[in-house]
Amino acid sequence: MKQPSLFIPHGGGPCFFMDPADTDRPHSDPMWQPMQDYLTGLIASLPARPRAILLVSGHWEEKDFTLHEGQRPALLFDYHGFPPHTYRLRWDAPGAPGLALRASELLKGAGFETAREAERGWDHGVFIPMKVAVPQADIPLAQLSLRRDLDPATHIAAGRALAPLRDEGVLIVGSGMSFHNLRVRGPAATEPSALWDAALTEAVTDPDPVRRAARVADWRALPYAAFAHPREEHLLPLMVALGAGGDDTAVRDHHSTVLGWAVSGYRFG
Repeated sequence: MKQPSLFIPHGGGPCFFMDPADTDRPHSDPMWQPMQDYLTGLIASLPARPRAILLVSGHWEEKDFTLHEGQRPALLFDYHGFPPHTYRLRWDAPGAPGLALRASELLKGAGFETAREAERGWDHGVFIPMKVAVPQADIPLAQLSLRRDLDPATHIAAGRALAPLRDEGVLIVGSGMSFHNLRVRGPAATEPSALWDAALTEAVTDPDPVRRAARVADWRALPYAAFAHPREEHLLPLMVALGAGGDDTAVRDHHSTVLGWAVSGYRFG
């Protein structure tokens, strides 16, 4: 059954696993609870259980689009300053080397240079949200990098190239944060992040798919864009998910406020 494509928020560091007494089940600060609840219900909200997941995280950039093809990837604890137990978390899902090869072929067919590698571990943009969404770690996953130029139109085009995977039972996930300015929080962030979020949501959910892609690619023209994303790596996974969504309807299927930030997630199809 055809899967949607998603842009999900992955939270802040290991935010859903801060209880040292229980590292297997999410237990977050109350402000993260709505996001945790959204991720917990993610798989049940799909039309069918996906046969595999292709995930692009805001924490991996390479010169060319690169597919992780490892069989049993380790975890890359690429966050800093958190309690010791958060560096002992486990999420032992299998890799999906066949999916990595298929995705690489689709990207090459669309004219993109690609690479594959098997040594890099899954970063926290993968294992933190997926440990909440797929706690049994029983859905194979392949990770896709961003391209280092962070060009919006390029990432939308890459998503379009990957769209056939949706008909093959693959869930395409962009994992980032719709607001990602770590230097500001609380009242100073509340109003500008809300205005940014409203403008972004209006662009992402534009019913005309051609206009939608153009508006989101031109995200810097939206109110408070540079405030929301001093650097855009956490927004670029949205471009891939949007491109994979094609002409399908786009909706905002998550909204919460954490640290004064308005945060949204989106579904295509």
